Amino acid sequence: MTERPSRRLLLVHAHPDDESINNGATMARYAAEGAHVTLVTCTLGERGEVIPPELAHLTGAALGKHRLGELTAAMRELGVEDFRLLGAPGRYQDSGMMGLPDNDDPSCLWQADVEEAATQLVEVIREVRPQVLVTYDPDGGYGHPDHIQAHRIAMRAAEIAAEAGTDIAKVYWNRVPRTVAEDAFARLQDALPGLAFTRSAVVDDVPGVVDDERITTEIDGTAYAAAKASAMAAHATQIEVAEPYFALSNELAQPLFGTEYYELVRGERGGTGRETDLFAGIEVAS
Repeated sequence: MTERPSRRLLLVHAHPDDESINNGATMARYAAEGAHVTLVTCTLGERGEVIPPELAHLTGAALGKHRLGELTAAMRELGVEDFRLLGAPGRYQDSGMMGLPDNDDPSCLWQADVEEAATQLVEVIREVRPQVLVTYDPDGGYGHPDHIQAHRIAMRAAEIAAEAGTDIAKVYWNRVPRTVAEDAFARLQDALPGLAFTRSAVVDDVPGVVDDERITTEIDGTAYAAAKASAMAAHATQIEVAEPYFALSNELAQPLFGTEYYELVRGERGGTGRETDLFAGIEVAS
């Protein structure tokens, strides 16, 4: 019987590409260090805007299938073998941007019963028994309905699992400290004349930017920044990468962060000051 890895990390995301943008360096680092990294993606991103003109014909289920292939390629770049769709492929579909008629589609994640969806995630939690869960904040980072639902599903699943005796020791939300974002965008402005991108996003376009004091944890993934960039580039329908920057379909350049930041919202902080390990303070078998 194969021995269970001592450190087990679960990440819950809304669409393929979200994991690489938000947590690519973290995932690659922990996978390389021998932790069991599990990714649960809630939808296939069937309503995403496609960047390459040669792929512009992809829509709906065809786009979802293609994005699953991109996700598979991205996970190879990060060294992550355990990645799953919530429920089953296509069980929950992309809801589109907030306020669009797409939000009313009964098959989309925004219309999903949170309790039912959380119960499906609990099955993964009981199997994997992660000590750490990473997901979005209540606003989903920037207000996308699928991100908000992913947050609700993940947090409710953690509650249900704990009630049944499978407690997750620590829960984190994705964050970016404001000063780090401001410094990165200042460098981006200087770099723009030499980039393929001609315009820059602004600090508040970055999901999860908060005042620095809310940051509890920073994970140095600079050794895995190239893997993160390769994983993001694998999501070619959604992301154009010019390391250390990238752009989405809006063509606005953003920094690609090698160090990734988190806010601990459940569990005990390991030590004083900012943690440098998501598992800090958790007793795990050696």
